[in-house]
Amino acid sequence: MTQKIQIKGLRVYGYHGVQEHERVDGQYFIVDASISIDADRATATDDVANTVSYAEIAHLISENVRNNPVNLLETLSRRLADEILFAASPWAKKVKITVSKPDAPIDLYFDTVAVTAKAKRQN
Repeated sequence: MTQKIQIKGLRVYGYHGVQEHERVDGQYFIVDASISIDADRATATDDVANTVSYAEIAHLISENVRNNPVNLLETLSRRLADEILFAASPWAKKVKITVSKPDAPIDLYFDTVAVTAKAKRQN
């Protein structure tokens, strides 16, 4: 049975962007993660060791966004998707990550800008 583990609206302060003030001052980023898992063993055993710990994934995302600045949301979202897929092994089948930047330096009114990356286990 395939199930999805979702983390929505994880808010992390980071220093990503192409403009100098973004790299110096930082801003909040919002991350949504969706992890498709093979849940057969987890549901049969009711044991967190047989699934993906959403707490561990949330901490992985937070540490990565906070401590590894890049210029582009494309780079950040792809890196997060790949790292989560690896960390969630062997249970994760697919990962979808959206990184939003609600305070992007755009001189217009908008809610957010965002980039989504997907990664899939090759087996």
